[in-house]
Amino acid sequence: MPSHLSADRPAAQPPGRGSVDALISQARRLKGEVDAVRRDARGDGSDPRERWQRALCDLALHQLHDLDQHLAQLRDGPLPAPETAPPVRAAARHPALLSRVGTAEWNLLTDGADWSGELYAILGRDPAAPPLTLDELPSLVHDEDRPRLTAMVTDCLVDARPIDGEFRVVRPDGEIRTVHMMGEPVLDADGGTASMWAVLRDVSELRRSQRVESETRDSLARHRRDAQAEHRLAVELQEAVLPPWRGSLRLPRQGPRTLDLAAHYLPSSTSTLIGGDWYDAIELPDGETLLSVGDLTGHGVAVTSGMAMLLGAVRGMAMAGTQPGALLALLNQLVDATAEPALGSAVCCRYRPGTRTLVWAQAGHPAPLLFRDGTGRVLDAPDGVLLGATTGAAYGQAEETLRVGDLLLLRTDGLVPGHGGTQATDLLLDMAARFAEGRTAQDCVRMIAQEFGETERADDACLLVARVAS
Repeated sequence: MPSHLSADRPAAQPPGRGSVDALISQARRLKGEVDAVRRDARGDGSDPRERWQRALCDLALHQLHDLDQHLAQLRDGPLPAPETAPPVRAAARHPALLSRVGTAEWNLLTDGADWSGELYAILGRDPAAPPLTLDELPSLVHDEDRPRLTAMVTDCLVDARPIDGEFRVVRPDGEIRTVHMMGEPVLDADGGTASMWAVLRDVSELRRSQRVESETRDSLARHRRDAQAEHRLAVELQEAVLPPWRGSLRLPRQGPRTLDLAAHYLPSSTSTLIGGDWYDAIELPDGETLLSVGDLTGHGVAVTSGMAMLLGAVRGMAMAGTQPGALLALLNQLVDATAEPALGSAVCCRYRPGTRTLVWAQAGHPAPLLFRDGTGRVLDAPDGVLLGATTGAAYGQAEETLRVGDLLLLRTDGLVPGHGGTQATDLLLDMAARFAEGRTAQDCVRMIAQEFGETERADDACLLVARVAS
C-alpha cells in the first residue's frame, strides 16, 4: 500500500525497533499492574462502587491491550494486502490485530481502492473480493450513521479537513461493530486532492467497556443520592422523635426537681445509615418518670421508622400506667405482629420520686449501671428475651431503692467500640471515681463521650444518665 504523502512534507521515518520494544515492555508491565488491581477489586457485585472500579479497570485494560498491539504493529509493520499474502498467513502473524486496526487509501483519479488485510477482517469482507470504493463504502454503514460518514468524507475531499470520527458498520453476518476512522487528503504536486488515506480501528469492545463504566458510574451516583436522601430522612425522623437535649434536663418540669438527666447519641463512623437506637425520658401523669433506652436491629429509614413506632408505643403505654414488665410484654407482641420481621432490645424504668424507687424490666438488653460513692455495679437483671424473638414472652420486673447522689447509666450496645458484654461493662464501671467528681449528669455524659466517642465505631449507640438530685 502506498504511504500517505503530501507535496510539502516528506514521509515520517519509523522509530527505531529498540525504542518501540521498550514502549511495548512498559505497556505490558502497566497492563499487568492494572490487572492485579482489577483482581483485588473483585466482589460479589452488590456494591455499586466496586462495580464502577471494576469497570474502570476493564476499560484501562482494553486501552492498554490496544496500545500493546498497536506498538507491535508499528514495530513489525502492517500486514500485506490480501492480493500479496493469504489471509491465513496474515492472521497467524497478528491474530489480535486482524480485527483491530486497518488502513485504506482511495485514489480519486482512478477511483481505485487499496485495503490492508486487517480492514477486511474489521468489516467482515471476503479477502478475495475487491475493496470498496468511496461511493460503495456507505453500503456497509449503519443507516443512522451514513450521513455522518458522508459529511466526514466530503469535508476531507472538498475542504481538505482531516477525518476523525466514528460510525457503525453492519457486517455480512449481521454483527454491528463500531469503527473509529482517522484520515486525511493526500495532495498532488499542484496542491490538489489526489487520494484519501485513512486508518480504521475497531473500537467496539472499548466503547462497550466505556458504556459499562458510564452505567456503573451513573448507578453509583444514583446510589449515593438515594443513600443521602435516605440518610437525611432517617436523621429528620430521629431528630423528630428523640428528645432534643443539648445539656442537662431536669424532670419533672413541675414539682420537686428529683432527677438530673442528660443523654447523648453517638452515630456509627463506618456507615452513613441511621440505626434504630433510642433514649427517652418523660414525666408521667402520676408524677413518676419514665426512662427507656432501646435498639431495633438494622439501619435505614425502615428501621428508624420502626424505632419511632416502638418509642411511641412505650410512651403511650407508660402514660396509661402500664408497669415496665407488662409494657415490654405488650411491646413484644407489637414487634411480633409487624409485617417485617424484626428484633429489638430495650430497658424500661419507672422512677418513683416519693420513695426513690426504680422499677425496671429488660428485653435482652444490657442492665443499667448504678454508681454510688465512687464505685459502680450492674443491677441484677430480671428475666427478659429480645423483642420479637418469642411469641407471648413474659418479662420479669425488679426494684432498686436509690439515694440522693446516685448515678444511673442506661446505654445501648456499641457504646464502647471494640468491646462488648462484660468487657464494655467493666470499662464503664472503671469510670466510677471520675463520675463521682462530676457535678451534673451532663458532666458524666461528657466524660463518656470523651473516653469512647472519638474511637471509630461500627454501630450507633445511645446513653442516658440520671442523677438523683433530691
